[in-house]
Amino acid sequence: MARQERAIRTRESILESMASLFNEVGYEAATIAALVERTGLTRGALYFHFPTKESMAHGVLARAVTREGILPQTYKLQEWVDLGLLLAHRLPREPMLRAAVQLSVDPKARSLFGTRWPDWIDLGQDLLVEAGARGELLPHAVPAEIARLTVGAWTGVQLVTEALPDDRGLSEEIARLYQLILPNIASVGVLAKLDTSPYRAERLLGSGPGPVLPEGQEDREDREGRGDQADQADRAG
Repeated sequence: MARQERAIRTRESILESMASLFNEVGYEAATIAALVERTGLTRGALYFHFPTKESMAHGVLARAVTREGILPQTYKLQEWVDLGLLLAHRLPREPMLRAAVQLSVDPKARSLFGTRWPDWIDLGQDLLVEAGARGELLPHAVPAEIARLTVGAWTGVQLVTEALPDDRGLSEEIARLYQLILPNIASVGVLAKLDTSPYRAERLLGSGPGPVLPEGQEDREDREGRGDQADQADRAG
């Protein structure tokens, strides 16, 4: 058992180190020689766990789709929002997750391994279908279309936020994205109760300044966020 646990830790360490290399230099420029130097392992030890660089990339991509931090909510539409907010919070902090996105937008890596975008689309679509069945969506909202376009928009916002030299964080920008989308898909009664605060993901993960509060007891930032949504819904109407 101890040997097995040690092997799992070694495998994780290798993937984390290679993920950092992918983030720093891209897939094509990341080399086994650089990985040996970074990990202090021999080539033989590396190849015991991963026979090729390609297998390491597959290992990183396998970690891309996760529901970590998502808790059951009164509204399935809130869980769908939480999916995007949590990813925005975790991405800058977790090299493995960031590398999975990097591999998805890298043309060379994408041609070799594909992407996990279809899996993210499916995960979002499942939540939206449930939301629609509960009457949380407007009649014209089509879950498959919303899920696909949101994944594309989310990825675009992430790339632009990373490239532009300003102080806007990804969590703030993704929160704004959902504040733009929701008035066009959420039923009016549900829209007013959704939390799109950029600080929500921290609270869901237990690392923020306070707990995820019950409905009706949200903090000022949450009320302001929903107020923005309500204003947008009024203008749209």
